[in-house]
Amino acid sequence: MRVTLIAVLATLAAGSPALAADAAAGKVKAQQCAVCHGPNGLATAPDAPNLAGQPALYTAAQLKAYRSGERKHEVMAVMAKPLSDADIDNLAAWFASIKVTAQMP
Repeated sequence: MRVTLIAVLATLAAGSPALAADAAAGKVKAQQCAVCHGPNGLATAPDAPNLAGQPALYTAAQLKAYRSGERKHEVMAVMAKPLSDADIDNLAAWFASIKVTAQMP
């Protein structure tokens, strides 16, 4: 039973970008995202989403979709094209590490 649990946890950890990635490297790489998505992942452009606090799996999947052309956006296609899988995982880990709070009106 214990071996099975360890195997399941190891499999989950290997598949999670946030656990295997380097958020500090993602922070450095994210400087190129700041023009639209803000220096802290809070968008400055009115048509850009906030990236701060997004789950790493979601952010990584979206960047990979832009990179492959599966998801279309003129600017994001250009930005995502040169990113390696490690770059994407690092960016996703960085944005996921930013804590965001919400307040009810």
